[in-house]
Amino acid sequence: MGIEKLKTVLKSPNRSFELKTPVLGASGTYGYNNEFEDFINIEYLGGVVTKGITLEKRLGNKGDRIFETTSGMINRIGLENVGIDCFIKEKLPVLKEKNIDFILNMAGSSFEDYEKLATIVNDNDIKAIEVNVSCPNVNSGCLEFGKNPKTLEELVKKIRNNYDGFLIVKLSPNVSDIRSLALAVQNAGADCISAINTLHGLGIKLNYNGKTFTKKSVQGGLSGRCVKPVSLYYVNQIKNTVDIPIIAIGGIATMNDVFEFISVGADAVQIGTENFTNPSVISDIAVNIEKFMDKNNFKDFEDLKCKIRLEEE
Repeated sequence: MGIEKLKTVLKSPNRSFELKTPVLGASGTYGYNNEFEDFINIEYLGGVVTKGITLEKRLGNKGDRIFETTSGMINRIGLENVGIDCFIKEKLPVLKEKNIDFILNMAGSSFEDYEKLATIVNDNDIKAIEVNVSCPNVNSGCLEFGKNPKTLEELVKKIRNNYDGFLIVKLSPNVSDIRSLALAVQNAGADCISAINTLHGLGIKLNYNGKTFTKKSVQGGLSGRCVKPVSLYYVNQIKNTVDIPIIAIGGIATMNDVFEFISVGADAVQIGTENFTNPSVISDIAVNIEKFMDKNNFKDFEDLKCKIRLEEE
C-alpha cells in the first residue's frame, strides 16, 4: 500500500480532517505554502500550518528576533505576516495549484478580529484552521485569550459560530493549568487541540573587551529539542482531560520522537524548529515511519497508534 498506510484521520464528534501523513510543518517555520518544495518530497508532507495570519498586514517586532541557544532557539518575530486579504489573493492559489494540504493559523487582538477572520476563511472554503491563542511575542491578543478558561471558551464559541470547518486551538505551556483550558476548548466546540506553543525564554550573550562587559539579550519564545520533555508532559495532561484529537508540537526531530508523542496521546505531530537545521526532516520522518510499518507488518497508521499505546509492561 505504500504511502496509503500513512493516511491519518483526525476525528471529533462532529467533523473529521484527513491528512496524507501524520507529520506536518508547524506555523512560523514553514512559510505560507511551497517554500520548502525544493527540500522535501511533497508527497510525504502531511500538510503545512501557515504562518499566523491576522486581519491586517503586520511588520512584526523591531530589533533582534532570533537567539540561538543550547538545543533550541528563542524567537520574538511578533507575528509578521501579509494579512488575510493578501493570503487569499496570493498564497491560497499556490496551495491549491500545488495540491498542498494546509491548515490556516490565525491570530487576533480582539474577539472581533477572530470573528471576522473566521467568517472570511469560512467564505473561502478553507477546510481547517488553527486558532493561535498562545503566541508570547505580541503586546495584545493571543496569549491573553489563552490563559483564562472562561475567556477562551467564549472566544472559541464565537469562532465556531462563524466557521463550519475543522477547528484546531493551539495551547500555550505558559499557563497555570492547561487541563482546564483544554476542557474549555472542547466544551466550546473545537475539533482538535495542538500543543504546545513556545515557552517563555531569555537569551543572554556577554562579551568582554578587556575593560568592560557588553550584554545582548533576546526575550521571546523558546523552541527546539530542549522543550520536548515539557511538551510530552503537557500532551499527556491534555490527553487525560479531553476526548478530541491532539496534534503534538515541541522538540520533535526523529521518528522515535513521533512514537513517544503517540504513546502519550498525540494523533499527529508538527515539526517546527528542526526545519531550520534539517529542511527535509518532515519527509524524512514520514518515509522512516512508512518503512518501519512495512518492515513490521502494520496494517495502517491507526494500527500503529494502537500498538504504541498498549499498556506498559
